[in-house]
Amino acid sequence: MIKILHFADAHIDMATHGRHDPESGLPMRVMDFLKSLDTIVDSAINEKVDLVLFAGDAYKDRNPAPTYQREWGKRIMRLSQAGIQTLLLVGNHDLSPAMNRAHAMTEFSTLQVPHVQVLDRPCFLTPDDLDGLPLQVLAIPWISRSGMMAHLDIQGRDLSQIYEELEERLTDLVHHWLDDADSEIPIVLTAHASVQGAKYGGERTVMLGGDLVLPGSLVKDQRLDYVALGHIHKPQDLNKNTQPPVIYPGSIERVDFGEADDDKFYVIAEVDKGATEVAWRQITGIRTFVDRFVRLESQEGIIDQLRSALPPKEKLKDAIVRLVLEYPREWESMIDEASLREHAAEAFEFHLVKRPQQENRIRLPEDQTVGTLSPQELLEIYWKANHADPETIEELKNLAGEIIQGE
Repeated sequence: MIKILHFADAHIDMATHGRHDPESGLPMRVMDFLKSLDTIVDSAINEKVDLVLFAGDAYKDRNPAPTYQREWGKRIMRLSQAGIQTLLLVGNHDLSPAMNRAHAMTEFSTLQVPHVQVLDRPCFLTPDDLDGLPLQVLAIPWISRSGMMAHLDIQGRDLSQIYEELEERLTDLVHHWLDDADSEIPIVLTAHASVQGAKYGGERTVMLGGDLVLPGSLVKDQRLDYVALGHIHKPQDLNKNTQPPVIYPGSIERVDFGEADDDKFYVIAEVDKGATEVAWRQITGIRTFVDRFVRLESQEGIIDQLRSALPPKEKLKDAIVRLVLEYPREWESMIDEASLREHAAEAFEFHLVKRPQQENRIRLPEDQTVGTLSPQELLEIYWKANHADPETIEELKNLAGEIIQGE
């Protein structure tokens, strides 16, 4: 049995929100990601895993600042110093779009860091490649469009045809590896890619056409004992309760509001031939995201409507908060933004997204014209179009009746 820690999509330089820590000088959001990464590294060392498998996307950017490379390097060096075999798969955010450019994790290969291997091209690793660890690893890093076109010598074809041909070649390659593999030793497939049937946040099923998508049958091949995936941030097992486990552990911190409701994990897999056991380890203490949407339908108590859409003040403390607000443009002056910001004063960051709506032209029923309607009926249509409540409309109708009758 081989004990593997599998994680992916670290994106440690995701500094899109908030302020800097005065002591370290790092953005506090970067410190959130590094805190999760420390949890993972500590777990690998304390639980004495045999292998750490990182399935791609160390950064959000393929040109990370040296400071962020330093922080990532510190954590990987801890694994190296602990003598833990570590495989770093190159993801799309780590890879330069230009041919023959260095990727964001090149330094670990260049400096030949002990026990650390960077997997930047499809490869088949045997126990000899893993310091004698009784394991076989089939690796598929992210393959860029330009890279695949150059490798396949394809020009002028439709993009879907390119992906289709690449999918066929990768499938053939994996099957060839499996045919050559030692059937007595566990086999792990790792890939930074989309897989058919996987779901992004918001339950959006991966569809063919916009990305290279690996077929589900490829990753569910029963000759495999574990499949370690990266690229999709939503945690999921695509082969639940069946061998092999096909795991996206998800990102290690909430990256944006699309992940507001997602818990975050890394995975400890005890890999054996045909009998792999998976333990999902939830990462605790990650920063809360609060995402709310309000469409104002009434002018009554607007600020109370907006406050009630948000959690209590104490629940907003240190959270990243977004309130998206739709309302008729003419109600702009009724929105007390200062009061909302006071309610969210303890939040780490508060975003108020205002979407004033332009009122459409008032339309009459198809079987009526202006000439067929009385003044009172026309006024009632106008009031309803301006979202007046029924009680106000009734009062206005009575007042209009008195005025018209008096005239």
